[in-house]
Amino acid sequence: MNKKTIWITGGSTGIGKALALKFANKGWNVAISARRENLLKEIADTNANISSFPLDVTDKSKCKEVFEEIKKKFENIDICFFSTGTWNPKKEKDIDVEQIEDVFKINFFGTLNSIKAVEEYFKNKKSGKIAIVSSIAGYRGLPNSTGYGPSKSALNNLAESLYFDFGRSNVRVCLISPGFIKTPMTDKNDFKMPFLKTAEYAADKIYDGLVNKNIFEIHFPKSLTLILKFFSFLPSKLYFSLIGKMTKYQKKN
Repeated sequence: MNKKTIWITGGSTGIGKALALKFANKGWNVAISARRENLLKEIADTNANISSFPLDVTDKSKCKEVFEEIKKKFENIDICFFSTGTWNPKKEKDIDVEQIEDVFKINFFGTLNSIKAVEEYFKNKKSGKIAIVSSIAGYRGLPNSTGYGPSKSALNNLAESLYFDFGRSNVRVCLISPGFIKTPMTDKNDFKMPFLKTAEYAADKIYDGLVNKNIFEIHFPKSLTLILKFFSFLPSKLYFSLIGKMTKYQKKN
């Protein structure tokens, strides 16, 4: 029986790294991509099932080129997991247009470039899964999130649109909505993160959702995500009041 293969972007740290190790330990071929080649090599050296393919997802042509390299090596690709993202809380408190453009360039358009690179392959294959990593920050607006939250909200909408488009070719699109996960990115946060979980916890939930379940959204931990999902149905006035109290957001005088 041929081994199955997954391509993971954002695979050098955090959830991407943990998921790469999870799939590799389950016997899958794992192709990991990120900008930092040295980190990719370190991970690949720990497990024979992992191969590194350095990539800057903001480069459209490079995304296509790297995917062709992965296809050449493994022939059959079963899952693509696109998790490249950036977040800088110190620059999210004001309207910094250049910062917001950079966030969208990586979080949204970087993901879109990756999806475009695999579109023809999966539609011709008529099977497989494409997983898009968003965040609970994409459910509704949050304080001090002028770039990150909107970029994730855009990914939510994109995933729902592509669910229909790829579904016509029998390709499943999944949305991944993590809560607070301890990673180098969330280590930048200067606020308390409720229900904080490890990257390994996230990898377990994602693996189970992608391999064992037929669902659109994989969200966790549910002790947090279900609360926020309920909040998303609230009238704006009530939502603003509750979120303001939960985040201790104070109006400027």
